Amino acid sequence: MDKLSSITRFKAACPYLGRTKSSTIRTLYTAASPRYPSLSKLTEKATQCPVMGQALTSRSTQMIAGYASLAGSAEFNQIPEHHNVMPSAADAAKCPHASKAMAAARMAEELAQAKKGKAPNCPAASAAKPATAAPAGCPFHANASAPSTSEAKAKTPSGFDYEQFYATELEKKHQDASYRYFNNINRMAGKFPIAHTGDPKDEVEVWCANDYLGMGNNPVVLETMHRTLDTYGHGAGGTRNIAGNTGMHLALEAEVASLHRKPAALVFSSCYVANDATLATLGQKLPGMIYFSDVMNHASMIQGMRHSGAKRVIFKHNDLEDLEMKLAQYPKETPKVIAFESVYSMCGSVGPIKEICDLAERYGALTFLDEVHAVGLYGPRGAGVAEHLDYEAHKRAGQSPDPIPGTVMDRVDIITGTLGKAYGAVGGYIAGSNDFVDMIRSYASGFIFTTSLPPSNMAGARASISYQKEYNGDRQLKQINVRDLKSRFEKLDIPVVPGPSHIVPVLIGDPALARLASDTLLEKHNVYVQAINYPTVARGEERLRFTVTPGHNQEQITRLASAVDSVFTELGIKRTSDWRKEGGRANVGMANPEPVVPVWSDAQLGLLNGTAPKQLHTGQRPVISKQAVTITREKFDDLLGPYVGPAEPVAPLPKEIPSVNTITASIPAAVAAATA
Repeated sequence: MDKLSSITRFKAACPYLGRTKSSTIRTLYTAASPRYPSLSKLTEKATQCPVMGQALTSRSTQMIAGYASLAGSAEFNQIPEHHNVMPSAADAAKCPHASKAMAAARMAEELAQAKKGKAPNCPAASAAKPATAAPAGCPFHANASAPSTSEAKAKTPSGFDYEQFYATELEKKHQDASYRYFNNINRMAGKFPIAHTGDPKDEVEVWCANDYLGMGNNPVVLETMHRTLDTYGHGAGGTRNIAGNTGMHLALEAEVASLHRKPAALVFSSCYVANDATLATLGQKLPGMIYFSDVMNHASMIQGMRHSGAKRVIFKHNDLEDLEMKLAQYPKETPKVIAFESVYSMCGSVGPIKEICDLAERYGALTFLDEVHAVGLYGPRGAGVAEHLDYEAHKRAGQSPDPIPGTVMDRVDIITGTLGKAYGAVGGYIAGSNDFVDMIRSYASGFIFTTSLPPSNMAGARASISYQKEYNGDRQLKQINVRDLKSRFEKLDIPVVPGPSHIVPVLIGDPALARLASDTLLEKHNVYVQAINYPTVARGEERLRFTVTPGHNQEQITRLASAVDSVFTELGIKRTSDWRKEGGRANVGMANPEPVVPVWSDAQLGLLNGTAPKQLHTGQRPVISKQAVTITREKFDDLLGPYVGPAEPVAPLPKEIPSVNTITASIPAAVAAATA
């Protein structure tokens, strides 16, 4: 990151750097050019600048001259054997001088080709006219890159100017600072929650992933996926009704149904698709149906209701009085669906599930509950907030798939969830009655006409659900870490949007400042947290959304709090006390705020009887439940055969990026070592 900081210091001097976001510069700087492998994408762009292009040409010439004495084969052949370098071209890489000379020559050649707009070693490109790819906003190119009138006419198609339309729409995003930048972040299985950027040597701490429990690298999940991959291959082979209906898909759906104690479940390629397809189908099939939708519902739910063509009535967020007033305007016999969420992911609020079920029964409505940000994280088995509201009853029932009459989860008609967040996999699902699920299976285009997910993904998701049903420790430790971070932020006057869930949203209140705060944390503190801007949140409520996992240790939490405090001071971002002086925003700094009661009680976390899991310290590995691993393995005996592990445990998961064969061989050893 040090070199990148040096580049960004020249933003004021260079028009291109000045108008380009730091995150874009970072992406260009860390990504290799596909046409010129020895150059970064940023260097390739710089060759088109009349200032930097000349400087790069001059510098590459100097580099070649510096290594010229060893650049030729004759000189290379004179290298003495006592340096253990044999005189052959194949051994050039063993000599630091010769290898650098070759690299310098290669870079100089590619710089020259990039400047001319030619692809390396491509006769067709050499014969073609060089393309003018001037960096946008550079005044030096204002005249040189402007096409003549005849060229402009030749490049503009007759009729509608589609490219200009695209450019105009993108410019709107840039102007209101809502343009989305995607960072190259590669989470490392052996170093969770550490990831590397486009450069594998450039490591950062990830503080915004939705892999809430770190199940994406849980050893029994990886082991199961490898076994399935070796047995059934990669792809599913088709849609569910053609060739993609495997035993792994059916077993996963049975696992999901059991999790929510519902008769049936159906798996989709994502929960966005599950919500969209299910709500669209319900609205199309139920005659005269009316949706009652929380104003803060996820885009997938909104899109599904729109696709249905049914009437949609919006009620204020978590406002039971507003919802009841609107329900009362329609006859009880009119088909109705109340669509809402358990945990709202951008503010951390929790829906009043029990009370909405009461209203639904009173006014003849179905309940559609999205538990996407709650499954795996709440309840004694991880079934979500609906299960958590009757914690002791579900704990006593153990792993019985039968419904518990009168409980909140049993009263909810339709539950949707994801496999791609707390379960660390991919996919989404619905759970409900047999006939409801069968109707969606039979009519929903989003389910019928898409290739089903690979068996290995289904196996990994099922293993993850099974493991979390048996082990409560990850959920408890996550909540303990969340409390720790929120407490540290509160002491530093960092404006956390108050909420009872695991979400830690920090209010920034300005889109450009939110992006700059994200970039500064990454560039100066190696902390990756993505800025959240409109339309995900309302304008003026832009924020950083932190997600803490059980894999984050105390030292990392301490460093994060210090880094955020430093960035707030450096950038002059408003703190809680500042928002309070302005009357508050997004429930931050409000006068007489309502007390926030966490969903997880102290007793449920084990804080009252001394059974709470301990926070990790640097160098400590997460706890892996031996019982949960054993039970999970046994569930796959019918399809994969009994698990046969190594004679002796070898080592934990690798900390570097090894070969595929090394990973495959080490998975069983990792489980054995972790559960020892």
